Amino acid sequence: MKEPFMEPILRQMRIGRVLDEIKTVKKCTLLDIGCGFNYKFLSTIEPYIAHGTGIDFKVPVVSLGKICTIQATLNETLPFQDNSFDIATMLAVLEHLDKPDAILTEIARVLNNNGKLILTVPGKRAKPVLEFLAFRLGIVNRSEIEDHKKYFDLPELQELSNKNGRFEIVRHQHFQCGMNNFCVMRKKR
Repeated sequence: MKEPFMEPILRQMRIGRVLDEIKTVKKCTLLDIGCGFNYKFLSTIEPYIAHGTGIDFKVPVVSLGKICTIQATLNETLPFQDNSFDIATMLAVLEHLDKPDAILTEIARVLNNNGKLILTVPGKRAKPVLEFLAFRLGIVNRSEIEDHKKYFDLPELQELSNKNGRFEIVRHQHFQCGMNNFCVMRKKR
């Protein structure tokens, strides 16, 4: 399946934001939630992790080197034991979920104490731009944009992170001309 023109460029921008944060935890165990059918992010970061697990409904099940993938729908539970990972990533995934609160509760459960959730998610200003790029120009994936449930800005991310005392936001930045959020949340003890 050929990707629309902008997809690899946008993916590289997301990876660039996240990689430095991953490097701060030497030989971490990482869970990539919504890893995509080709788990490219995990393949890119393999040299920097002890083990990476990807989960997505469209990924083939693989076990290669330090990477394994699990095919599963992201709903209200994750198929992992408590305190299993040092870092969880969600790159351009949160906006696709029907129940983002439930998945953040599960992420907090599977992260080690002081574990980190690193995510990127489009902000509200991105909606018309992404729709134009997908529906008019066809240079980003139309079905991905049609599947967006919600766009998030910092207040919504703060509300999600603070609910039930799960996470605290330790870093937030905008990128891609202010239309995308980069957020690092630390699990509270």
